[in-house]
Amino acid sequence: MTASQQDASRQDCTAQDWDDRVTRLTEKLPDKLRHAIDWLRVPSRRWVRIGAAILFILGGIFSILPVLGLWMLPVGLALLSQDVPALKIPLERSARWCEGVWNRWFGARDGKS
Repeated sequence: MTASQQDASRQDCTAQDWDDRVTRLTEKLPDKLRHAIDWLRVPSRRWVRIGAAILFILGGIFSILPVLGLWMLPVGLALLSQDVPALKIPLERSARWCEGVWNRWFGARDGKS
């Protein structure tokens, strides 16, 4: 992918792209975890979701402690994006950037390695 194609793909991000990504990722989770996330994503559970998001973000900040880790920060931001739509496009851009880096380092998983 050339630099101009990468710039174009960053510009084409939409909030719907982020929602679709979250849906695809939750479909890959084990049933209990998927049901818990689906339960949290219901619009009427806004305050529970915001509270959980804040706890995950704080857990990510204190990643030096056991059990808590940096993995909690993106999970908290993803939960918070349900209620703060302005986060969806930056999160989608970040996810695309991470995918690009992963593919450069480890190669695409299409069997052409």
